[in-house]
Amino acid sequence: MDQSHTSPITVTSPLLPDLDQFGHMLKEIWDSRWITNNGSFHKQLEKALAEYLKVPYISLFTNGTLPLITALQALRITGEVITTPYSFVATTHSLWWNGIKPVFVDIDPATGNIDPEKIEAAITPKTTAIMPVHVYGNPCDTERIQQIAEKYGLRVIYDAAHAFGVEVDGRSVLTAGDMSTLSFHATKVFNTVEGGALVTHDAKTKQRIDYLKNFGFENEISVVAPGINSKMDEIRSAYGLLNLRQVDHAITLRRNVALAYRNGLKDVPGVSFFKDLPGVRHNYSYFPIFIDADTYGMSRDTLYFKMKDHGVLSRRYFYPLITEFSTYSGLPTAIRENLPNAHRMADSVICLPMHHNLSEENLEKIISLIKQ
Repeated sequence: MDQSHTSPITVTSPLLPDLDQFGHMLKEIWDSRWITNNGSFHKQLEKALAEYLKVPYISLFTNGTLPLITALQALRITGEVITTPYSFVATTHSLWWNGIKPVFVDIDPATGNIDPEKIEAAITPKTTAIMPVHVYGNPCDTERIQQIAEKYGLRVIYDAAHAFGVEVDGRSVLTAGDMSTLSFHATKVFNTVEGGALVTHDAKTKQRIDYLKNFGFENEISVVAPGINSKMDEIRSAYGLLNLRQVDHAITLRRNVALAYRNGLKDVPGVSFFKDLPGVRHNYSYFPIFIDADTYGMSRDTLYFKMKDHGVLSRRYFYPLITEFSTYSGLPTAIRENLPNAHRMADSVICLPMHHNLSEENLEKIISLIKQ
């Protein structure tokens, strides 16, 4: 199909601040000549995000992977960590970079999250922590996971890259466990172009995190830990402050997209999708659909490429599973028979375009293609 004169419908579109307002903030940065190292906009963004997200302490990072690596360092995690195969590879890479062995367990098909009932059987004397993921922003069963962690003396670090602003019964999911990490990548609901954050429960822990993300410097002449350089700069902090002002409106528009998909696809045989969970404030990060090839009459991959041929750029997210990659495929817990739900989801998922810039015309085209 010749698409030379048409623009594709992208799977994501970044939330961008007003350019004039951003220009004014850039001038302030230029005038101050303070462009990094805990400047004014950095401090303002940490404060504003802590208030918006209803969390006690938050530390900003230059991307979403370094908070995971740093959380493991701060809690001195070693040995084995139980985690999910159904995530972006950064989740497991953070363990690998810390010399930790990932132990994979299957997922709950109702949410895509790690199945708490599979965790206990995977615990060994070497297990020190659990690293669940709030997949697509669906909150994990944090109460059950915490019960298991307390029973066996384990730490819990949540990869909350998808869970910006997600709440359960009015409480932020980011307050669960020992720490939670966020991604502010351009594809996320809230972005700072690249960026991330680490949520902690007390001032002492935040201070340790802030040392670790700045080479371990406590002051000008004291290094208290082998830290790394993962600070967010003033330019992206300013960008984030402006985006925070409009993120609620963007989430509302995303919700409208989700409602349109659900209404348009509810009667299509062989196509299923998640519904909103009771008591949950969702952020509508993604809209995954799942294709039952026998009922739908077409495989997931055939539909994926058909949509691509018609200028609709969806994504098979997460496919393949982390356990299919060569780095992890040889691990004992990576065998396919251990992870039937995760494989079933990975082999059937398509994340449809989901962002605040989708028009009614775009949505009608996407829904019509799937119905055909």
